[in-house]
Amino acid sequence: MYGDQATIRKILTELGDTWAIVGLSSNQHRAAYGVADVLQRFGKRIVPVHPKAETVHGEKGYVSLADIPFEVDVVDVFVNSGLAGPVADEAVTIGAKGVWFQLGVIDEGAYERTRAAGLVMVMDRCPAIEIPRLG
Repeated sequence: MYGDQATIRKILTELGDTWAIVGLSSNQHRAAYGVADVLQRFGKRIVPVHPKAETVHGEKGYVSLADIPFEVDVVDVFVNSGLAGPVADEAVTIGAKGVWFQLGVIDEGAYERTRAAGLVMVMDRCPAIEIPRLG
């Protein structure tokens, strides 16, 4: 419903390879850690965004999207639904091309605002599940 196959394919193959992953820390037991690993294996540059600003999978972390000193193509959101809207708004502010809300992360208002701002977006999906399906 919030991500048809054409939109998923566009985000994964056309928007660019720099993915800021909001909620990514060095905790190997969190889903973000494993998803970031899969994205790297498929050629994406991951950028950890977390209050601890830890280096994860060899990539320097940042406290916020605004702190990243280079262009970000896609913002992948691993925070709960109640916090996801402001992250999507910040993705618009920094000039990202797409936003991806992970499984279980749903904010219809954020979805409408982000798409109205011209960004491509999916919600309640996982790129680590979708990217191998591209073939």
